[in-house]
Amino acid sequence: MNPPIRQFQLSVKRGADIAISLACIVLLFVVPVFEVVYLAIKLCSKGPALFTQTRIGKDKKPFKMYKFRTMITEQYDRNGKEIMSEDRITPIGKLLRKTSLDELPQLFNILNGTMSIVGPRPMLDYQAERCTPEENGRFAMRPGITGWAQVRGRNNIQWPERIRYDLEYIRNYSLWWDVKVVFLTFATVFTSEGTDVKTEYRGVDRFSKHYVPDQHPNQSMEGGKDA
Repeated sequence: MNPPIRQFQLSVKRGADIAISLACIVLLFVVPVFEVVYLAIKLCSKGPALFTQTRIGKDKKPFKMYKFRTMITEQYDRNGKEIMSEDRITPIGKLLRKTSLDELPQLFNILNGTMSIVGPRPMLDYQAERCTPEENGRFAMRPGITGWAQVRGRNNIQWPERIRYDLEYIRNYSLWWDVKVVFLTFATVFTSEGTDVKTEYRGVDRFSKHYVPDQHPNQSMEGGKDA
């Protein structure tokens, strides 16, 4: 794409991000979705309703990402054994994940400029450190609430494939592509496609929390929702 045209489209994208996120925040307070979800989380388990986590954004700069909490705060049982991620998800958390309502606080990330509506999903710091020079190209744009990789398989495609979709999106970016991703996202959320991680996608790979370079690639690990 011609650089001036690309820059113009990216400027329009940022303007649309601000306008849409602000309108959605106001609407969700008025309806009131934010208040209902907040109370449901507080009644379901102890701990804060909001969950913040450091993620890696555009140009590999760290930022605080906001989500509604979907897990219990305890990470270990009475015997000191780590509780698997899928066993920590609360009943309301399962519903929030299936409907993607847990992602709504990221509208504030869009408003403050650390995220976009559409873009690569933000990685954790240890995942970003494991990217190859070519894979670092995914950090050329703001991370998104949804993205091309999410509508192509969400949790049930492995990281190298997700990154290939991210790079394809960034290299061939257009406003029309964003519109297409948003419409496909609604369809994905409606069908809850990709919210439950299949067994074959729980193996340890280069971007996994418990990855060890000389570890067998098919060793089982804890599962979890898409980053």
